[in-house]
Amino acid sequence: MTDERKRSYVPDTYNNKEISMKKATLIVSFLCLFSGYAAAAPSSAEQEVAEAVDHLTQAMLHKDIPQLQALAAENLTYGHSSGNIQDKKAFIADIETGKSAFKTLEMQNQKITLSGDVALVRNHFSAQALKGTEVVPTEIENFQIWQKQKNGKWLLIGRQAFRF
Repeated sequence: MTDERKRSYVPDTYNNKEISMKKATLIVSFLCLFSGYAAAAPSSAEQEVAEAVDHLTQAMLHKDIPQLQALAAENLTYGHSSGNIQDKKAFIADIETGKSAFKTLEMQNQKITLSGDVALVRNHFSAQALKGTEVVPTEIENFQIWQKQKNGKWLLIGRQAFRF
């Protein structure tokens, strides 16, 4: 018999071990990949806060007064980059009357830090603000404080904008 024929009669255990090792390596690789994904995935609380920030942004852009009322705490302190500080009533009145109006409004580079029932949110406020008919590009930084209420809802309790 030739060497080639002899090999075909020998059990293929070496190849089975090699295949098993490849399968094990593949499984471990996937586990590492997905465990890293799970660790990097935002928590449900972070997702809730991110959604609340997005709802607030959209409400400001589209003058959705009921939504603004629902997202702002009664004791809201809302600071502008100019140094002006407003309560809930004044903040919403400026949106409603058009004193604060936007052609575009977007929060960018957002970072959310949770501490119990409080969420600290930093983001870049990028907008085309409207002053009458004039479009004013606005690029400022934002620091927002959100608090989870007993009913599970996140409310904005503080906001301070600043120039960078």
